[in-house]
Amino acid sequence: MEFLYPNFLFIIPLFLVLIIFKKLFFKKSTSIQVSNFNSLKNFFGYQGKVKVFLINSLFIIALVSIIIGLARPRISSVDKDITVEVIDIVLVLDTSSSMLADDFKPNRLEAVKDAAKEFIENRNGDRIGLLVFGKDTFIQCPLTIDYSVLNNLLSEVTVMEPKYDGTAIGVAIANGVNRLRNSDSESKVIILLSDGSNNVGSIDPISAAKIAKEYNIKVYTIGAGTNQSITQIPGRGFVRNEIDEETLKGIAEVTNAKYFRATDKESLSGIYSEIDNLEKSEITVSYFSSYQEIYIWFLSIGFFLLIIHEILRSYYFRRVI
Repeated sequence: MEFLYPNFLFIIPLFLVLIIFKKLFFKKSTSIQVSNFNSLKNFFGYQGKVKVFLINSLFIIALVSIIIGLARPRISSVDKDITVEVIDIVLVLDTSSSMLADDFKPNRLEAVKDAAKEFIENRNGDRIGLLVFGKDTFIQCPLTIDYSVLNNLLSEVTVMEPKYDGTAIGVAIANGVNRLRNSDSESKVIILLSDGSNNVGSIDPISAAKIAKEYNIKVYTIGAGTNQSITQIPGRGFVRNEIDEETLKGIAEVTNAKYFRATDKESLSGIYSEIDNLEKSEITVSYFSSYQEIYIWFLSIGFFLLIIHEILRSYYFRRVI
């Protein structure tokens, strides 16, 4: 608990000192006439002392509560800068028409999206972005720590329109590098998944990998598809499985990363889990908390006790003098 106006609290010890000072140096000397000494004895005896103590205690507690309320107490978590370990990651997903192949259930694209969502959920504080590519590359989500937004945008990913169909791996890597090159994180990673080979685009994949290396960006590559020579795309016929493993391995090797081969949905999830153990770097993040004001409780208790004090003093514990 903390106080917005803590200076009000200095009134409390001053108030208590004044009470003690009054008791010690300002005692009243009075005389009264009574018809029965026993009645006087009962009033100033044990019961009388209890009444006086109760009335005075209520008054003191009431004033202390009001003073605390004026100091505006509130509850909050501590606002501070803490150091957390993070990594900047860009997921680069192939969304060419071959990703509709059903060798992964229900198809390659949906299996990749499920595995990527699981990967995102296991990260904590990392900034993650999402690029999709075919013939061209599109930014689906910039680097963010809002994983709910990221997952929603990931869910909306579909295969490219026919005019954008193709596999431009080099261009996709170059665009991923562009998203990470100005990052202040020392650990920057691209995770590229493709089920084909580079068949379009003006940038060679290995050349793009060398650019990534210049910016200390690791490019982990994943080849997705079974070992069968052909795979069916429902409603479109069969396609050849043409994963260019040599190029994907070369990309990973140039950037000191690793190549993985996913032949089913389970192995795909395992690959993302392995990448989950990547080296992390530290950044400082400021956390700001909201406050819960509780001064109203102290004010309410204080005024309530004052009312009780006046009722008891005026109607129940009537003053004799």
